[in-house]
Amino acid sequence: MTVEVWWARIDQARDEFAVDLDEDEQRRLAAYRRDEDKARFLLGCTMVRRLLAARFSLPAAKVRLDRSCPDCGKPHGKVRADGVELSVTHSGGLVGVAIGDHPVGLDVEKVDPGIDIDAVGPLCLAPEEVRGLAQYDGIARAKAFTQVWTRKEAVVKATGVGVRADLQTVVVGPLDQPAEVWEWAQHTGQLTDLEVGADHAAALAVLRAEPLVVRVNDATQVLI
Repeated sequence: MTVEVWWARIDQARDEFAVDLDEDEQRRLAAYRRDEDKARFLLGCTMVRRLLAARFSLPAAKVRLDRSCPDCGKPHGKVRADGVELSVTHSGGLVGVAIGDHPVGLDVEKVDPGIDIDAVGPLCLAPEEVRGLAQYDGIARAKAFTQVWTRKEAVVKATGVGVRADLQTVVVGPLDQPAEVWEWAQHTGQLTDLEVGADHAAALAVLRAEPLVVRVNDATQVLI
């Protein structure tokens, strides 16, 4: 089983990318106030459209995407397209897109050295995960916390539960061991950490139990 993961940097966003966005995407783009947020959203849309355009031999503007929220129906939910499974993520200076044949969840987070893990950890980590953080200090502790957070977010994205999930119940293995098979809420899948540099942490989850092959790509080739 193979999943493609594509990464871009927010400084690769260009205003002309917006020409391929649909009306809902144009409205969401215009609603962002900060340039960094505009760049992240624009890059995510552009990467998805151009990658699917290449896959399905369509112009990027003609790719049909569905972002309807399962709760309210408004176009701010997880992006979907016929014939493929997608996950989009962004944080700090990175934007990522995962594409596969089975439900996928991709998450990236910028490491915050000043995060109050003692306050935040018990709200989203299982007790054994909180105890596991005790072996880390300083920036290594922030990095470890961020890595387990991305694992959890990847899992709930793959299952489609998303922000409604109780992250304390999503136990994703000891922090000092590689992520592998996970089981949660009657789902089973593969989970892997992704290397994205010292300032970020990332993880990918897929709703299939067989071994996972991840092909990591630089999105520069689809953004030129």
